[in-house]
Amino acid sequence: MTTHVLAIDDSRTIRTLLGVTLGDNGFKVTTAEDGVEGLESFNSAQPDVVITDINMPRLDGFGVIEGIRGGSVNRSVPIIVLSTESSDDLKLRARKAGATGWIVKPFEEASLVAVLKRITGV
Repeated sequence: MTTHVLAIDDSRTIRTLLGVTLGDNGFKVTTAEDGVEGLESFNSAQPDVVITDINMPRLDGFGVIEGIRGGSVNRSVPIIVLSTESSDDLKLRARKAGATGWIVKPFEEASLVAVLKRITGV
């Protein structure tokens, strides 16, 4: 079974990079360009893991995490924050909202793939 990743980021470059990187490593990838689109896609995509940026228009990553954790569908899906931000306060806020982990951009392909495989049990 292929692991399905929902990647939410307002940067087209990052969405493309995630799509290619993860696709080349055997993942199925659905992308969304902001938190609102991400939450809309979440219910229909039924991903095995979510990757979200923090700073996005319309709905930030914290809103995405809270929306997933407070929803009625797949509330326990692993959520990885992928952001240029790295402050301990933001990481703590994300953990309290329900994030599984945090990776700072730019990411290393092998590290990202290893984290996704570890948290999804692939």
